[in-house]
Amino acid sequence: MKECLRSALPSSKLNKDRLETGRTASETQLVRRKRISWIDTLRGITVVSMFLYHGMWDLVNLYGINAPWYRSTPGYIWEQSICWTFILIAGFCWSLDRHPLRRGLIVFGCGALVSIATLLYSPDSPILFGILTFIGTASLLMIPFKKLLNRIPASAGLALSFTAFVLLRNVNNHWFGFESWRPLPVPSVLYQNLATTLIGFPGAGFYSSDYFALIPWIFLYLCGFFLYRIWKQNRDRIPFLQRDLPAGPFAEIGRHALIIYLLHQPVLVLLLMLIMGR
Repeated sequence: MKECLRSALPSSKLNKDRLETGRTASETQLVRRKRISWIDTLRGITVVSMFLYHGMWDLVNLYGINAPWYRSTPGYIWEQSICWTFILIAGFCWSLDRHPLRRGLIVFGCGALVSIATLLYSPDSPILFGILTFIGTASLLMIPFKKLLNRIPASAGLALSFTAFVLLRNVNNHWFGFESWRPLPVPSVLYQNLATTLIGFPGAGFYSSDYFALIPWIFLYLCGFFLYRIWKQNRDRIPFLQRDLPAGPFAEIGRHALIIYLLHQPVLVLLLMLIMGR
């Protein structure tokens, strides 16, 4: 790529740009433009899935639509597919972000805004320690541990992270294990207050309609982090991994996932009011 850039620009212009910025203007433009379209596309598909899922939630819970499947296993799998994908993508993309501190603070701040808004306008079903708060917190926590995590072989890190996620998936409900597998209870002394709630041990009386504690979800986030390293290590020697998708409408949605997330519920409420007539 650099040789192509050298042949396309006068050498004096190249040298001047390099002296001033350390990178030529064309190289800077390429860096800014380069995105992984399949990641944007996957994120966009998940955003659409989330929009539909929450639209169904509104129909069932606000308009009394009878949909037994939504409250049973199919609806739960749909919900979990959205959560897992968002968190895995967030972990995968952490290493791609040139400003993780700024990004983490922005996402955490958006999570705080969602919490304040739901406490004010929907106090019976507030969102406390929701997915944005979690992703922002995880992004910030990764910064001091980056060097340590990079010393762990990617495959081993992925295996250990996924194992920890499976073993700790149920700790929010006072059990070790995954879903219906509950081999051991977690000591109740750990479940105390808001601080322990953030970690993964919610205190008595805590309720949130969207709760993502550090434990177990940080380990799924780490799975994404290690998956990126595996992809990066192997993409040059495995032709399949070098391919990317053309940037289509889902990719465009994926590039604006945060703002869509913040606005989607008010938009859904207005749409349903127009459609349902109330």
